[in-house]
Amino acid sequence: MAIKKIVTVPDPILRKHAKKVTAFDKDLQRLVNDMMQTLHDASGAGLAAPQIGVSQRIIVLSINENQCTTELAIINPEVVKRKGERVCKEGCLSIPGYIGEIKRSAEVKVKGCDVYGKEIKIKGQGFLGQALEHEIDHLNGVLYVDHLESQDKLKRLEPESEEDAEEETSEE
Repeated sequence: MAIKKIVTVPDPILRKHAKKVTAFDKDLQRLVNDMMQTLHDASGAGLAAPQIGVSQRIIVLSINENQCTTELAIINPEVVKRKGERVCKEGCLSIPGYIGEIKRSAEVKVKGCDVYGKEIKIKGQGFLGQALEHEIDHLNGVLYVDHLESQDKLKRLEPESEEDAEEETSEE
């Protein structure tokens, strides 16, 4: 397994429609493992293959919700049903230092395959649903900033000062 470099804007691969995966082999499993390791190293919630420079329809998720961690790899995912709407704050490993307020579905149903080619279906609500939509958007060349109603909904994150980081560490 290897940690890959995360591609950031304005790299053109982030705006391309990723190619469908057709080979479910050891190379795919290795790529998924590398993506998961890269995601963990970056302390992210989700990662799409184009974010590491690979134009393939692959996403990995590591979602911590309600004291439970859900880790998923979905090959050729697609949203088959959306329900409701909610406003949420969103960031992206490929757009570091910013967070935006956008609208996402309240619930999504996604179908795709696991790394062995077996069909899977996932129903996601809350943060899991948001992450599924976000990562599938990446596969279609769409970034969360494309969903902003206005530029004032995008905020620059202030870098933590060393004192803030020390205080947070001492409180744990």
